[in-house]
Amino acid sequence: MTTTYAALLRGINVGGKKKVPMAELRNILEELGHGQVRTYLNSGNAVFTSASRDPDALAAELAAAIEERFGFEVACMVRTGPYLRSVLDACPFPAEELAGKQLHATFFAGPPVTAERFASIDASAYLPEEFRLGDQVLYLYAPDGLGTSQLAAALSRPGLLKGVDETSRNWNTVKALVEMTRAAGDAQAG
Repeated sequence: MTTTYAALLRGINVGGKKKVPMAELRNILEELGHGQVRTYLNSGNAVFTSASRDPDALAAELAAAIEERFGFEVACMVRTGPYLRSVLDACPFPAEELAGKQLHATFFAGPPVTAERFASIDASAYLPEEFRLGDQVLYLYAPDGLGTSQLAAALSRPGLLKGVDETSRNWNTVKALVEMTRAAGDAQAG
């Protein structure tokens, strides 16, 4: 029995740094013994199936393989298809009414992230931008986009997430990864 996963790589192919071609990422995942490997966009999103039941071990294995192949460290997170679906379903914002680039999900790895980490942020000072916490995910509504979001800058200030790896995806990407993991699971079942 295999499980369908999505790998989320942080900070690759941005500004010409940490280049990881998607064909190479697919090759690495296949060399690690994973099946039904597909990538999405050029920003470090991959879907695959694996017999492993340990997403953290898969993430560590992928990070080590990337470092061995390319000579630099990349933070990797691996999430199951059902987890991604739960992130989509639990969105506290009216996702269907918003443009996909107005809503973002920041995924966390490491110790549980609780509201206490963000107690120093006066959320009312950033309205109409808003954020909410979910299960190891932060939902961010930035009506003018992430690039100009003052709240996003406040949420990513040094020290706030000390000891926690994180990576963000816009809502269009989250929806695409949910669909890709569902399709891979359907193909596996068929």
